[in-house]
Amino acid sequence: MSKLPDFEALAIFAKVVELRSFAAAATELSLSKATVSKAVSRLEERLGARLFNRTSRRLALTDAGQKLSERAARLLADGEAAENEALAQSTTPRGLVRLAVPMSFGIKTVAPLLPEFMEAYPEVAIDLHLSDATVDLIGEGFDAGLRIARLPDSSLIARRLCGMPRYTVAAPSYLKRNGRPTHPMHLAEHKCFGYAYLSTQGVWHYTNASGEQASVRPAGQLRVNNGEAVMPALIAGLGIADLPDFIVGDAIARGEVEVILKGWKQPEGAVHLVTPPGGPRPARVEVLADFLAKHFAKGRAQRK
Repeated sequence: MSKLPDFEALAIFAKVVELRSFAAAATELSLSKATVSKAVSRLEERLGARLFNRTSRRLALTDAGQKLSERAARLLADGEAAENEALAQSTTPRGLVRLAVPMSFGIKTVAPLLPEFMEAYPEVAIDLHLSDATVDLIGEGFDAGLRIARLPDSSLIARRLCGMPRYTVAAPSYLKRNGRPTHPMHLAEHKCFGYAYLSTQGVWHYTNASGEQASVRPAGQLRVNNGEAVMPALIAGLGIADLPDFIVGDAIARGEVEVILKGWKQPEGAVHLVTPPGGPRPARVEVLADFLAKHFAKGRAQRK
């Protein structure tokens, strides 16, 4: 297989042709004159043809140089255009953001914000992927994702957008029939709803104010892969659930469910924007991150 073309030498040659001077090309490209001369010599050796006739007072293209000059100029122009376009994409909010978001959080919290974002940034398009499964951002070509959990160590770049408390809850009717647990270990005696994508692999971890820790693996009739699906059975008084504020907060406020084990807390998670590693994030991703951070922080402040 043949080697790649010497694009650097072709670009330098095109610049020498444009300015009719090795010295002027070196100055414009911020290179030494020797580097420019070596690049042209390297190209001549590769092509097996002299490109310039040089004298102390004059620089003229040979026939081979004349034939090559137009193509080299187009290559240089195309390269500069591609670089300028990429630079504009990285500094100006423009283009497509592929964003992976948990299902319920995306529908309840992210989607209602998108009209305002799209009006503010009309040149940014959003491809919103909704799933509670943890997607492979790099493997599946996503620009960013929202994760609501304590993040494990990974190569992804994470930005914390806001806190997201969890509550262990039950309907008043369930507590009336089955009693109120006062210690996390009591949950083993109760019907509890499970969540397939729990980061702690089905174990609920608690800590109280004195630093005592307790872990329990609850069981019950219902296990879901989306937290919102628990709500009808929870409100009907069929079991206990542990859910984030964005799913259960309104039901708590309406008195449909009650927070139990108030002296105990699960480690608080947070909403993080995660992006693949490597290099600065494009402006379209940065403005979306800033926009979401501002609105999530405002929403959390209003709930307190």
